[in-house]
Amino acid sequence: MKKLTYLFITLFLFINVSCQKEVEREGYVDVEGGKIWYKIIGEGNGVPLLILHGGPGSRSCSMISGFSLLGDERPIIFYDQLGSGNSERPTDTTLWNTERFVDEIDHLRKNLNLKELHILGHSCGSTFLIEYMITKKPEGVKSVIFSSPMISTPDWIADAKLLLSQMPANIQDTIHKFETLKNYSAPAYLAATDSFYARHLIRKSWPYKSVECENVGSFNEQVYNYMWGPTEFTATGTLIDFDRTADLEKIEEPILFVTGEYDEARPETMHKYQKMSQNSSVQIIGNAAHMTMIDQPEKMAEVVGNFLRSIDNN
Repeated sequence: MKKLTYLFITLFLFINVSCQKEVEREGYVDVEGGKIWYKIIGEGNGVPLLILHGGPGSRSCSMISGFSLLGDERPIIFYDQLGSGNSERPTDTTLWNTERFVDEIDHLRKNLNLKELHILGHSCGSTFLIEYMITKKPEGVKSVIFSSPMISTPDWIADAKLLLSQMPANIQDTIHKFETLKNYSAPAYLAATDSFYARHLIRKSWPYKSVECENVGSFNEQVYNYMWGPTEFTATGTLIDFDRTADLEKIEEPILFVTGEYDEARPETMHKYQKMSQNSSVQIIGNAAHMTMIDQPEKMAEVVGNFLRSIDNN
């Protein structure tokens, strides 16, 4: 009997220790189609924050410096979606669908033991985040942050056209000319779009070079073109009809809409979304464009940090 009791105790301890195995701070997680890379920064004991980068086809490296400012309070988890950054890059276009990207979140949560967390989706990361919240109805999500979000293609295109109409006439004419010709590689067209990006994408410097991205795979044009289209102003891909605005009211978790003063995701649109949501607030980052965490990292960290603390302390 004593031997049997000892055996059970030993087995219990073995299982318990195995279940408490510390998660690696950097590594890969298997998902449909390949492996995705993740990295955990921060030693704080607060509820973790998971970051979903934009694109589609972008990468998390340019966001690490800014959002790492939150790491003194909680773990900040970055990852590259399949096909992006440090993750594997299959070329099978059937993998580039919203449902599969949404499933990545569950794979990460399971492998990193993220039973309770906050989630921030930036730009197209918000596309996958709202889809996750609506279709999965996940447990353990304490709050949702839509950062410069793309949660409605019609709204995004309308905002882009309005901002373009405010550019100098010669830039507007050049962009309209080559968009009509569907010539998206003409030097004159690229110069004109650079002028738009310098005003509404990153104001700090354009083109922007991130130290963290020096040894990381480049932006994946295949994914971007397949799911979105050739330019910020023209949607032709699988997201052409995406619109979850009518479902915002279904999200019961606290929501923060945050965007830049000069963002492609216009402040006026964020206030419209707030009125369509149950429990939400809006914060505008002054003197910042779409990449708020690059233009104004301290301000962005302060806004997000204050919001997260307000949720955790309730």
